[in-house]
Amino acid sequence: MNRYPLWKYLVIAVTLLLSAVYTLPNFYGETPAVQVSSTRQALPVDTNLMQRIEKRLANEKIQANGIFLDGNSLKIRLNDTDTQIKVRDLVQQEIGDNYIVALNLLAASPTWLTQLKAHPMFLGLDLRGGVHFLLEVDMNAAVDKTLERYAGDVRRELRAQKIRYGSLKRHRDNIEISMRDEAELQKVEALVRDKLPNLSLKADESSRILRLSLTEAEMIKIQGDAIRQNITTLHNRVNELGVAEPVIQQSGANRIVVQLPGVQDTAKAKDILGRTATLEVRMVEDEPSKLAEALSGVIPAGYELLDELSAQGSQKILVKREVELTGDNINDAQPGFDENGTAAVHINLDSTGASIFRQVTADNIGKRMAMVLIEKGKGEVVTAPVIRSEIGGGRVQISGSMNAAEASDIALLLRAGSLAAPMNIIEERTVGPSLGKENIEKGFNSTLYGFAAVALFMAIYYRVFGVISVIALACNVLMLVALLSMLQATLTLPGIAAIALTLGMAIDANVLINERVREEVQNGVPPQSAIKAGYEHAWATILDSNITTLIAGLALLIFGSGPVRGFAVVHCLGILTSVFSAVLVSRGIVNLVYGGRRINKLSV
Repeated sequence: MNRYPLWKYLVIAVTLLLSAVYTLPNFYGETPAVQVSSTRQALPVDTNLMQRIEKRLANEKIQANGIFLDGNSLKIRLNDTDTQIKVRDLVQQEIGDNYIVALNLLAASPTWLTQLKAHPMFLGLDLRGGVHFLLEVDMNAAVDKTLERYAGDVRRELRAQKIRYGSLKRHRDNIEISMRDEAELQKVEALVRDKLPNLSLKADESSRILRLSLTEAEMIKIQGDAIRQNITTLHNRVNELGVAEPVIQQSGANRIVVQLPGVQDTAKAKDILGRTATLEVRMVEDEPSKLAEALSGVIPAGYELLDELSAQGSQKILVKREVELTGDNINDAQPGFDENGTAAVHINLDSTGASIFRQVTADNIGKRMAMVLIEKGKGEVVTAPVIRSEIGGGRVQISGSMNAAEASDIALLLRAGSLAAPMNIIEERTVGPSLGKENIEKGFNSTLYGFAAVALFMAIYYRVFGVISVIALACNVLMLVALLSMLQATLTLPGIAAIALTLGMAIDANVLINERVREEVQNGVPPQSAIKAGYEHAWATILDSNITTLIAGLALLIFGSGPVRGFAVVHCLGILTSVFSAVLVSRGIVNLVYGGRRINKLSV
């Protein structure tokens, strides 16, 4: 007799029940929505704003499926995409340009499933809709920024070693130091070789000029680091702003692909990408004659005229272009208050930044130091206090004309890090939700028709055993979708192709089993023994074939990228579920049908 122990039936039943529960959210789909958020958190998104929007929608006789606050944003559920676009325009007219009004998609799962942590699969850009950007990193700017930092390092080392020099100028591709005599020139050469080995030296002893430039190895490293830092910064910004499942990855030597599924508003996406700020510490030039000259339109070389925000309003301030410290040295930034109860941002520097800041404050007591916040390529002086004493310990506080919400926003931007180099959008495209819906329907239909064709063939050719194989195949699809949902994997069109491929591969195991059982019956083996022998003899072949296929899938997963990785994830999970369903589930059903009674003939 072929019988399973009770615990095996319980394992199969619990597995299929959990699979059904975690697959269920995918059938509810998503509903179109409009999301409202503030530009810099200075404007509140609260119940007053919600009531104002509700009143406007009521006046226009537009019925929403729900309007609710979700963190720092307001979300409005709607029936269809046409109403969604109409509501977006109405809300934007009602509240103005100080708020970001974006199209979005929200899961329509019931509350009881959400409480069980049962969520639908994340859908990729080609299925859900969203925005796609291809960004090009300005490598020349990355090199310029690095040379500017090295110029500051050289200047500080010369001061620390008390080496006298005539001038230090930053040119496009090198740093030029003019020395007073040959002995000092040799000292600088030794200093640079010891402290800054990444710079190559070229000395002109006749004119006592030392030229420093980046080595080829350092240039390659800078370009690679620029890509990596920009990707990390973009990840931080997008994650902190709550965009689910973004795709941010390198494409080629100097390009980055950014995909934001579910975000339908290109302006909103550009705002997310462009709002990465960095902090620069520069010294202020308070000499009246130079300031007057700059205000008249003639800005002295090596200086920049910026806006400084204060309680009295905006005023011009003349700061040096030389950067003493950058946001690269920031470990953490948190909003808070200063000793006067005014909103402030508390910054913790790393060891290098703390050392530089201590040296700068020690050398410039009595002078003003500007904290320059650079956002979207534009510099703005947040505060410019007078240095009263040397500041050590790596803890810095910036405060000025800001409220608590703006301090929180600045801290968020600083925590996210700075871009190693500016980026230009060279390609952008939007995939609408209607196109994504069409892709889902086509993918679902192709999988359904493939399943139906396989089921028809199996039922005709293998009769009862064929029907059992089809039931096991359906269980396989159920478990695969449940696994993808539980892991919150991102499903794309290649992923749907992998599901269709899994159906063909999974049924192959059942074909092997059925053929083995048929051979045993034809050889005169009793039916119960034929079932047992068929499953046992087919197991080794099934295991070998699936292991080799799994190895190929893992190779795609490790070495592939983008759509290839999406295909590989579904492919590898499908192999695991197909082995479970084809062997354990189908054998359990066969045991229920034939195992508990005497039989003379098998329908195979």
